[in-house]
Amino acid sequence: MIITIIYEEFLFFHELSRDWIDRKVVYSTLLLYRRQLVLRYLSISCSVLTNKKVVKMSRPLHRGVPAIRVTSSSNDLLGSQVKEQTEKEELDRNLSSHRFPFWSLFSDNSPLTKYDATDNGFASDPFIVGTPRSRHRLTILLLKSSLVVIVILALTGSFWWTLSISTSSRGHIFHGYRRLQEQLVSDLWDIGELSFGTSRMKEIEFCPGELENYIPCFNVSENLDSGFLDGNEYDRVCRQGSRQNCLVLPPMNYKIPLRWPTGRDIIWVANVKITGQEVFTSGSLTKRMMMLEEEQISFRSASVMFDGVEDYSHQIAEMIGLRNESNFIQAGIRTILDIGCGYGSFGAHLFSEQILTICIANYESSGSQVQLTLERGLPAMIGSFSSKQLPYPSLSFDLLHCARCGIDWDKKDGTFLIEVDRVLRPGGYFVWTSPLINVQSSLRNKEKQKRWNFVRDFAENLCWELMSQQDETVVWKKTSKKTCYNSRKSGSGPSICSKVQDVEFPYYRPLQNCIGGMHSRRWVPIEERATWPSRSNLNPSELALYGLHLDELNEDTANYRIIVRNYWSLLSPLIFSDHPKRPGDEDPSPPYNMLRNVLDMNARYGGLNAALLEARKSVWVMNVVPTTGPKYLPLILDRGYFGVLHDWCEAFPTYPRTYDMVHAEGLLSLESSQHWRCTMLDIFTEIDRMLRPEGWIIIRDTALLIDSARVLTRLLKWEARVIEIESNNDERLLICQKPFFKRQPS
Repeated sequence: MIITIIYEEFLFFHELSRDWIDRKVVYSTLLLYRRQLVLRYLSISCSVLTNKKVVKMSRPLHRGVPAIRVTSSSNDLLGSQVKEQTEKEELDRNLSSHRFPFWSLFSDNSPLTKYDATDNGFASDPFIVGTPRSRHRLTILLLKSSLVVIVILALTGSFWWTLSISTSSRGHIFHGYRRLQEQLVSDLWDIGELSFGTSRMKEIEFCPGELENYIPCFNVSENLDSGFLDGNEYDRVCRQGSRQNCLVLPPMNYKIPLRWPTGRDIIWVANVKITGQEVFTSGSLTKRMMMLEEEQISFRSASVMFDGVEDYSHQIAEMIGLRNESNFIQAGIRTILDIGCGYGSFGAHLFSEQILTICIANYESSGSQVQLTLERGLPAMIGSFSSKQLPYPSLSFDLLHCARCGIDWDKKDGTFLIEVDRVLRPGGYFVWTSPLINVQSSLRNKEKQKRWNFVRDFAENLCWELMSQQDETVVWKKTSKKTCYNSRKSGSGPSICSKVQDVEFPYYRPLQNCIGGMHSRRWVPIEERATWPSRSNLNPSELALYGLHLDELNEDTANYRIIVRNYWSLLSPLIFSDHPKRPGDEDPSPPYNMLRNVLDMNARYGGLNAALLEARKSVWVMNVVPTTGPKYLPLILDRGYFGVLHDWCEAFPTYPRTYDMVHAEGLLSLESSQHWRCTMLDIFTEIDRMLRPEGWIIIRDTALLIDSARVLTRLLKWEARVIEIESNNDERLLICQKPFFKRQPS
């Protein structure tokens, strides 16, 4: 039978090399033949090598490498079962020493001590044809040899065929055939994993219950033990070994969040860590504006309590000189950094006015502002003003807001205010609400008056104009002219940073005591920028600052229009798999609010963000620019989107279960070019931590990297499938969904 198969393979390649008329037909034939080849040898290997029957597949093929259970023949004797088990364990140990399962097919792993012994004590010849065991070994040897011959014939035939075709079609056919060879290697890898992978690759275990809100790099108690004081204990410190190699389970009574916009006003209590006392205790202005109702926390804007947010926003607009908050866009305000945001009610109110507000606050083990804000479907991340610069470029935001945010702006000689000035665009606004500003209260308290006077004088030395002061709120406007800094009195206020100090892309650098952003080519007042949504389409002169041409941005935008349309359709078959349809009916289109919180791990120009908004999907996107990649984060921010710099070998500053979809295009190739500073499994484990149950992962990369990633999805218990891209033969899509695992009562 083996000789017959070898002869068939030779005839197939001989006929294939003689007549190549239609390349599409040939390529399809090759694909079909490759699948048949693998299936034939898989069946032969299972029947000959194991002499056992396949009884059940735990998963369908499109969801990753299937696990197969086998049962022993009922005619085996007890002694032979024990002996075969011992031989299998020895074989597994030998095979595990090989790096690739493919090569294990060509190695002899049957030592002499495993052969049957004769009566005289000497080992019998394993290749004597007279015994069943020797015939079995001879069959195995012939199978291995035939596999070698077939692979050699396949490679030789493809080489001869490539040389024989015409020059005009050679490149196209070789390109397709190279993909075929790579897929063959991938399938042989799958065969090896199918046979031996279960003993070598184990699924990652679940984390213990106390880690359900676990965030690496944020350990207050460990920071205190290390001597961090004066607020520095909330700093982000990524120590060696701080990452837990386990999967974070949701809380006991966790429920899938309600879809936007309902989820903005109502969240499930069990989904966040908060006590009833924390709900009702006073805090920041917007932190008090919620109500506890049975299993839900309500932020309903119809309540009388919430009239304060609308009145407060209206007051700020009037202090800036606008009629109301709906005129923020006309004033050049699009992006707001809300420091100590409470639970995001200020940003939630402005979202309807197309104002993008991002919340930053310290890490909190319970009653977290960031966790509740993200649970509502609003932008947020952990950030601290204690000792390090924020991971944003200089001149990033149109307005900074602090309403009883808990930061003492007069501390550390005004260094916190200098950091505000760095990330604020020219002509931008700083809004501060605090009891310290109340004039009547300050007159009765000399200490408060002293602190207020320091902040007011320091802001003046930063060239901030005091626009208005009402009750407990004050509004400053940053200067639009660089000449202001030279006109200050000698020795008054902080100095201007040198070019060495003025780093445009700081990544958690220590806070600076000099004015930054002065050397940036992006010094453009917000009044002179195009208003939203025209701002998202930068003109050629603005793109020239980043070394880009208009054609490049337009091409990127056009590509992502197609990508978003395809992504949305790819998710629908699984999303609606529990809704049967009549024969002939098309799959229903996914709803526009299917997703809300989206994380793009390698955002480049922000093309995914732009395409999602253009398609009117109710999402916001956290655009992440890796520290090892091209630095286009200022471009993303100048387009009116939000983004942050991050190293993906470290934990992202967010709580578990905060994103509905994670997208990564080219990230694996980027990390591979950096010689894998961390493993692919480390990155995937972090994705799993950030992703909500039933959330989606879309990874686009080279075929070989996607095939490697697909194997890891089994360890993470993700449902996965690989999709080929017609327009790009070198890339593939890996579509995954995180299952909803419920914690069992202890």
